[in-house]
Amino acid sequence: MAGNSSRRGAVRKGGTKKGQVAGSGGKHRRGLEGRGATPPAEARTKHPAAKRAARAARADEKQGRGGRPGPGRKVLDGPETVLGRNPVVECLRAGVPATALWVAVGTESDDRLKESVQLAADAGISILEVPRTDLDRLSANGLHQGIALQVPPYRYAHPDDLLSEARKHAEPPLLVALDNITDPRNLGAVVRSVAAFGGHGVVIPERRSASVSAVAWRTSAGAAARLPIARATNLTRTLKDWASKGVQVVGLDAGGDTTLDDFDGSGPVVIVVGSEGKGLSRLVRENCDAILSIPMAGPVESLNASVAAGVVLADIARRRRSS
Repeated sequence: MAGNSSRRGAVRKGGTKKGQVAGSGGKHRRGLEGRGATPPAEARTKHPAAKRAARAARADEKQGRGGRPGPGRKVLDGPETVLGRNPVVECLRAGVPATALWVAVGTESDDRLKESVQLAADAGISILEVPRTDLDRLSANGLHQGIALQVPPYRYAHPDDLLSEARKHAEPPLLVALDNITDPRNLGAVVRSVAAFGGHGVVIPERRSASVSAVAWRTSAGAAARLPIARATNLTRTLKDWASKGVQVVGLDAGGDTTLDDFDGSGPVVIVVGSEGKGLSRLVRENCDAILSIPMAGPVESLNASVAAGVVLADIARRRRSS
């Protein structure tokens, strides 16, 4: 009979309460509570990602990122891998300073692969033959086509160093600031235009902005290797600081109060380019000395950000040559 402790073989410890005991009396309540969301890998001290982040933080401290930046440029991003035959050969043609070219074992050769290997060999880039599974792990869809290129992180300048270096040239500083530009192809195209028309550098925000990735390298046609690019922790504060040092801050917008025909641009100037969709952010716009528009004859409402920057830079360069 259930619950009959006097049956043969039944054992009951002395002093115990008869019958079932419901629950744990609250003794294990904390063990039953949820522990919340799993923290990110970087926050788990024994995770490899956390160890990598700690090593990067120590390296950054040595380079002066804790306060005033150290000399030279600073590394803010990690290395990037370019996958696919067309992207790889285009990067090598553009002179992207790659560190290694990986070719999968047994990959069928074609003109693009041969050219990539030749360009890498001419540039002194390490050429490594690796198992195809190694490249499979680098590509989510496996479309690496048997070739990959490792691009090191870009070394950004500091905005203060960018302006001081620009002042060393014979002509007044000509700089470009990008606000809300998130497409790396636009970034690369702007860098190419700045280099082509005698500009001295480009500044981008650290957040909500495209970085100098392999795509930007390729679009700039190698100009990113010759033109300094700075990252600003706060773009508005950087523009205010430059304005206090005698640099005219000019924003580009279709509804500007000054047209390109009336703009001089002979003095120190920074051209601020916003995105084609959102344009200039409110704080950046409020801190511009002038808002410049490009007169257009056709019914086009606006130009692509990189095209607009190229038009303005070309006009400023023409005026400076003729003065």
